[in-house]
Amino acid sequence: MAKYQPFPAVPLKNREWPDKQITEKPMWCSVDLRDGNQALETPMSVETKLDFFDLLVRTGFKEIEVGFPAASQIEFDYLRRLVDENRIPEDVTVQVLCQSRKHLIERTVEALRGTRRAVFHLYNSTSPLQRKVTFGMSKEEIIDIAIKGVEILKEEIKKIPETEVVLQYSPESFSNTEVEYAVEICNAVYNAWDPEPGQKVIFNLPATVESSTPNIHADQIEWFSKNVDHRENILISLHTHNDRGTGVAAAELGLLAGADRVEGTLFGNGERTGNLDIITMALNMFSQGIDIGLDFSDILAVREAYEDYTGMTVHSRHPYAGDLVYTAFSGSHQDAIRKGLDLQKGKEEDALWEVPYLPIDPKDIGRSYEAIIRFNSQSGKGGAAYLLRQEYGLELPKKMHGEVGKLLNKLADTTGKELSAREIFSAFSTRFLEPNGPLVLQDFQFRHPAAKGEKGTAKVTVTWKERTLELQAEGNGPIDAFTKAVSDRSWKSFKLTDFHEHSIGSGSDMNAAAYISLTDSDGNTAWGCGLDEDISKAGIKAVISAFNQL
Repeated sequence: MAKYQPFPAVPLKNREWPDKQITEKPMWCSVDLRDGNQALETPMSVETKLDFFDLLVRTGFKEIEVGFPAASQIEFDYLRRLVDENRIPEDVTVQVLCQSRKHLIERTVEALRGTRRAVFHLYNSTSPLQRKVTFGMSKEEIIDIAIKGVEILKEEIKKIPETEVVLQYSPESFSNTEVEYAVEICNAVYNAWDPEPGQKVIFNLPATVESSTPNIHADQIEWFSKNVDHRENILISLHTHNDRGTGVAAAELGLLAGADRVEGTLFGNGERTGNLDIITMALNMFSQGIDIGLDFSDILAVREAYEDYTGMTVHSRHPYAGDLVYTAFSGSHQDAIRKGLDLQKGKEEDALWEVPYLPIDPKDIGRSYEAIIRFNSQSGKGGAAYLLRQEYGLELPKKMHGEVGKLLNKLADTTGKELSAREIFSAFSTRFLEPNGPLVLQDFQFRHPAAKGEKGTAKVTVTWKERTLELQAEGNGPIDAFTKAVSDRSWKSFKLTDFHEHSIGSGSDMNAAAYISLTDSDGNTAWGCGLDEDISKAGIKAVISAFNQL
């Protein structure tokens, strides 16, 4: 197809990044208040930006791009509010963006007056397409724009001697610029700035338009890192966009390729398809045991504030923060998660996290286990059992899961929707706990044996097909005696084949739950459940429940 051409490969031999691992956090820089703000249908007000700045500070960002002060009075006034109201903490550096143009540089320096430390982000576009279409300039003319901008900046910052100014230069559209030319212009910028000994220069290499696969982006970064002059005095910064949907992957590989710093936004808000999502990238690293230096321990509060400030909505499947990312509908997923959580409960708080399908412990980012498993027609037997245990304390025997699962799958198929925990319990109760068969218990008394080795006696009043009957039988215990009393009537031949019991709650609110399976002479098996304050009565209710299903 002639309309589109494959992205050219980078002439990089013996690339090293594929064999590396990310082992430590990069320098993080939020560009929410500039790149994110300019992408909003309704840009944030000064007051909103002040609140957003405070959120970013609480989250742990030490570098925050606060805007484009020369672009509008609002942007200028916002930075002045930060400075004049002493809102910038000592350990936080603000960053300002400015094109390489004299009047814009002058205005931006004016806005910075009184700051302790600032990153001055200077840029001009460098790609062949921009040189041809936007500017109609040669490579040399584009380099001249960058150098003149640096020279103007060096003069202007003499007006703010109280401010430590760090130069950050972006060859805008780096992702579509020849790597040799990107190095050439950055070397020229470095020489024009001529930093003091020990002073770092930041070269920000933006994927302004994501046009290649992440591996080619990594090749670009590694090639630049290996060929730029004065590498020991340079911080390489990444600024990926998400046009191809791989902004996070490109930034991760860019770190492997030698980058030191990452710019991005919360939840990836930015022009077109967005910026790098710093939350996703940081929590990806967190899942690998890396101290990320950012606090997302209450991710839902961060999401709520972000949605309030920007008017954007975080998708329900958004990594880590979406409503449904800790929810499983698939039966096999539900069963694996349930088993993993059960095993995790017996471990120390900081023990290795080993729960299938959950890359991190939701609790570490303020999420809960309450909604991890939900139930619809695609769900399995384990999911229903998990919900009944979590919400109602019912610890169904493993052998009973299949029968309960069939009941609830049928209901979900009929309704065509997800079942809530309450609906699941209601269906379970109707089937297993409520009198809904020919045999109904009216009264039960058990006289324990007078001496060891003797049997006790059960006196039972039941309704059988609406006829009230009094039954009596001996047995080794209440359930054994009751089972014999019912068996003696020859209504249906059966034997007790499984029995489980446990308590629910504690103190005066404690109840007993019993689960019993009966098998008839034809080999049919049915399960029953009973709840009562008295463990014996709970067991007898379970026998009746199972009997009625046979």
